[in-house]
Amino acid sequence: MNAPDKTMVDASADCLRFLAADAVQQANSGHPGAPMGMADMADVLWRRHLRHNPADPKWLNRDRFVLSNGHASMLLYGLLHLTGYDVAVEDIKQFRQLHARTPGHPEVGITPGVETTTGPLGQGLANAVGMALAEKMLAAAFNRPGHDVIDHRTYVFVGDGCLMEGISHEVCSLAGTLGLGKLVVFYDDNGISIDGDVKGWFTDDTPQRFAAYGWNVIAAVDGHDADALDRAIFDACAQSSLQHSRPTLICCKTVIGKGAPTKAGGHDVHGAPLGVDEITAMRLARQWTAAPFEIPPHIAAAWDAREAGRARQTAWDQTFASYRAAYPALALELERRSAGTLPTVLSEQFAQLLRQPGELHNKVATRKASQIVLEHISAALPEFFGGSADLTGSNLTNVKASVRIQANGSGNYLSYGVREFGMAAMMNGIALHGGFIPFGGTFLTFSDYSRNAIRMAALMKQRVIHVLTHDSIGLGEDGPTHQPVEHMASLRLIPNNRLWRPCDGVETAVAWQAALQRHDGPTCLVLSRQALAPFDRTAQQIDAIALGGYVLADAPQAPALPHIVLIATGSEVEIAVAAAHQLALENVSARVVSMPCVETFYAQSTAYRDAVLPPGVPRVSVEAGVTWFWRAVVGEHGIAVGLDSFGESAPAEQLYAHFGITAAHVATCALTVVKGV
Repeated sequence: MNAPDKTMVDASADCLRFLAADAVQQANSGHPGAPMGMADMADVLWRRHLRHNPADPKWLNRDRFVLSNGHASMLLYGLLHLTGYDVAVEDIKQFRQLHARTPGHPEVGITPGVETTTGPLGQGLANAVGMALAEKMLAAAFNRPGHDVIDHRTYVFVGDGCLMEGISHEVCSLAGTLGLGKLVVFYDDNGISIDGDVKGWFTDDTPQRFAAYGWNVIAAVDGHDADALDRAIFDACAQSSLQHSRPTLICCKTVIGKGAPTKAGGHDVHGAPLGVDEITAMRLARQWTAAPFEIPPHIAAAWDAREAGRARQTAWDQTFASYRAAYPALALELERRSAGTLPTVLSEQFAQLLRQPGELHNKVATRKASQIVLEHISAALPEFFGGSADLTGSNLTNVKASVRIQANGSGNYLSYGVREFGMAAMMNGIALHGGFIPFGGTFLTFSDYSRNAIRMAALMKQRVIHVLTHDSIGLGEDGPTHQPVEHMASLRLIPNNRLWRPCDGVETAVAWQAALQRHDGPTCLVLSRQALAPFDRTAQQIDAIALGGYVLADAPQAPALPHIVLIATGSEVEIAVAAAHQLALENVSARVVSMPCVETFYAQSTAYRDAVLPPGVPRVSVEAGVTWFWRAVVGEHGIAVGLDSFGESAPAEQLYAHFGITAAHVATCALTVVKGV
């Protein structure tokens, strides 16, 4: 292809620089330096290489672009506006304002064309690794000779901060091992972070680091030389045609705040407006005569990608029509999976599990019950993609149908290695890409490592399922480092997250069903190491489990209202039931409420909640975790039985006795409450 006119190259990149500078100045807040420094990189990628259609941001076979250093959001908003997405100049003018479509950091679902929410550095890169893996797996599952309906790349911009974050080591190491040849990362090597020149705290040999991961590294690229950038991208794209393809890192040496006459290259331009005088001087120096937020018509025309995007998608539509004619069943399945719709047979699978006698109704650990559920439903759910952070044999996330990822991308299971944070953030990327429902396992106590990625999934409303086993002091001798105490309360506090802690196999199946039926957020399944006794239920009670909390047992010949309500989750439901039997001997009528998902229960109607937890009836809760979370549930006169200290190393039975999480202690607390009312 002919090289673009040099004057136009400079002007098209400057267009991004001035949009960023003017928007940050008007907002009096933001980060102009990175967008200005990365403008040339973005110009070459978006105008010469990126395959997308601004009229259809969800086109299945589009390239994905991730701005991992999300504070540079005005770069992305400028790109979307200029290329023809539904991002108007008025949206740019509202940058960082309340309810604007251009928030301070990119947010998926808010701005058309934004692929993932970024801001916490390194996570966008991890999401992109998940997206690239999803593309490779989807291509392996659906492409056929002569019909490459899945064939796109994932491009990522990262800064020094992204590569300092530990998560970058986790996911980039794995990306090299997986041979993700369609993943292309641009490293904006400007040498500046908030504290100043990074030489005082970041002296890694980044090219050698990525070469050691097994990446194709293109080092020492002038990030302001369009032709050099163009050649590097062609080199990176050639990787996908190799037998042993590798992800590519393009190391771009740039100047932060490029174009600012006096502030370019310093940390002052990182996170503050340039100032009116500096922008005025920049206009003179760059010979930019357009007013703020105005784009000269010839430059706007050079950026407009709508016609080219339509042509690309039309060509793909023809490819897909040919594919549909040759493989109609595969085409329908790809469309279903891409839409995120569950197969109709899945509800029948769950109905069999819940209603028919079987292993799920025996005394089993809920982690084992989870595996039984997976065995039963996996064949009906080909989009299921499982994994574990090096704890497969403990989390029981594998089933007979599990096939570890192969070099060609086939398979449905990944051992992520000891990379909890990387696993969680990659699962977010897999979910965002579409075509898969990811789930991954680790111990509940290690959810601390994953927590911010779980939070991001909740913010982005992504269906990601976390299997968190060894949920309490019940794991025993491994001791307090592995015994979660505050973790359930912490995860419940994440808005839009759902935590299910089932008490037996039936509740575990319902928890899995609820997780799969969610289309607007993540689910944490908190599961036991130790075996738990099953409970008999009516059909009505089984249906009520999905409401998050329900009456599991009332005392025989109970009065119209019980004297007290015992509320429990997970392994402590057995304790609550035993306490209720002891209270019956004291002529105290106790209702036992199993509440496997507190958040779901409190989303029900007031009438339903009052029917389960009658107002005015005193309450005692029991859960092997911190008690303060439950104090709002039991009220001022109730008692929360639990654990407000770290655990100990000992057999589980001894630990429950030591910490007073026993039927006798719960009964004593209940009597105290009843007598005090």
